[in-house]
Amino acid sequence: MSVSPLSAAVDTNVLVYLTSPDAKKAQRARDVLLVGGVISVQVLNELSLVLRRKMRFSWAETHDVLSFARMFMTVVPLTLAIHERGLDLAERHGFALYDAMIVAAALESGCDVLWSEDMQDGMVVDGRLTIRNPFGREPTTL
Repeated sequence: MSVSPLSAAVDTNVLVYLTSPDAKKAQRARDVLLVGGVISVQVLNELSLVLRRKMRFSWAETHDVLSFARMFMTVVPLTLAIHERGLDLAERHGFALYDAMIVAAALESGCDVLWSEDMQDGMVVDGRLTIRNPFGREPTTL
């Protein structure tokens, strides 16, 4: 499945691999990012937290990674509509709340694909958004 840039959204866990010592996963994350698409402000917030707390990045390094991601992705703000849709998705599908907000932002942006390592690969949400793991054994073509 090949996706057009604005028809794909990216989850936080994919972007974390941009800084991974695993060269294969880091390259795959770069490939996903370079195609372009959508990221939610929620993704930027979560990425900031992981970089600072878990990976011990400096503020300057954190800003560099965030700026790099924003160069290739359209950033979707958190809105009341996304919040309400996210709550509905969490209730209906059992998503964790913050994951539901990312899924809602992808749906509200008209995306067909959400690249995520930790959500259910192949799951179709609301009949049109397919969750895909870019690091699976047989990764989907970008």
